[in-house]
Amino acid sequence: MKINILAFDGCMGMEIFGLCDTLLLANRVARAVRGAKSEPLFDVRVTSLAGGSVNAAGGLAIGTRKFRASADMLVVPGMDIGDRDGCTRPHTRLAGEVAAIGRAFARGAPVASMCVGAFLLAEAGLLDGRRATTSWMFAPDLARRFPQVRVDPEAMLVEDGGVITTGSFSSAFDLAMLLVRRVAAPKEARAVARMALLTARGSQAAWVDTAMLARPPAQFSDHVQSWLSERVAEPFDLAVLAAAFHVSERTMLRRLKAETGQTPLGYLQGERINIAKRLLESGTLSLAQITERVGYLDVATFSALFKRLVGQSPAQFRRAFNYGVRSGGPDPIRVSS
Repeated sequence: MKINILAFDGCMGMEIFGLCDTLLLANRVARAVRGAKSEPLFDVRVTSLAGGSVNAAGGLAIGTRKFRASADMLVVPGMDIGDRDGCTRPHTRLAGEVAAIGRAFARGAPVASMCVGAFLLAEAGLLDGRRATTSWMFAPDLARRFPQVRVDPEAMLVEDGGVITTGSFSSAFDLAMLLVRRVAAPKEARAVARMALLTARGSQAAWVDTAMLARPPAQFSDHVQSWLSERVAEPFDLAVLAAAFHVSERTMLRRLKAETGQTPLGYLQGERINIAKRLLESGTLSLAQITERVGYLDVATFSALFKRLVGQSPAQFRRAFNYGVRSGGPDPIRVSS
């Protein structure tokens, strides 16, 4: 499989090297299994429009070959996320790259992006009408800038009509393993995953922290959300909420949906989950205590909601993110306090 990676000044080097090295490992594994004379599974070239050296984010120089038109797939890395506006506004500096992406797809080559590289695919028109993802931190920006794109902020990897988009930064490895599973034999793919310590990840939801999301200028929904956040442990009552803002229940639902895409209850559930995640990450409260703090009476009901929205049970989340919990030790989540 011939793969072009389109490098450019300011791209993220780890995404390029992570993909390259994982596919190189797959070539080595396949050769060991099939014999020294077997053809490599992947022919990967790091290219740029002009060829020569490009300066990745942080100043790392990457040697590239001149962009080739003939390849089985084009992969586009993301940009330096240190400048949020630089990631999300029109990329006039990369107009040549955007045009090359569009031409490659028009010739029939599948195109994949890593992290915020999805913005370049969107500018090339590849994501119009398609489901796509990007880093959860930038998913709202992608949805605002390109309303014709059906953005899934929690997906780790989305494929729609020959276009693949991936989640944040390390999802370069998820893309690599997707390609390995498609080209290599199952035995070889399993060997690569074991050697590289890579497991299948279906969602970014467990890593989302809404406090890190950029917020647009203050609007009606901000005041509603602040009101709900201050009463996170209280029972939800739409009539009480609407009355607090002197609007009808129907108007409340309509305005919040228009500004945020959420219902008031949906926002409140998400806020409760965010608080629970912070408590699971940093403390030793029992699950029953956490459940009570976020306004639920029944542990089983809250646990089911948590797993549905996060993709992990509270116990699994605590083991993954509470670094004070020793591996192999007793589970600190207790149903009773």
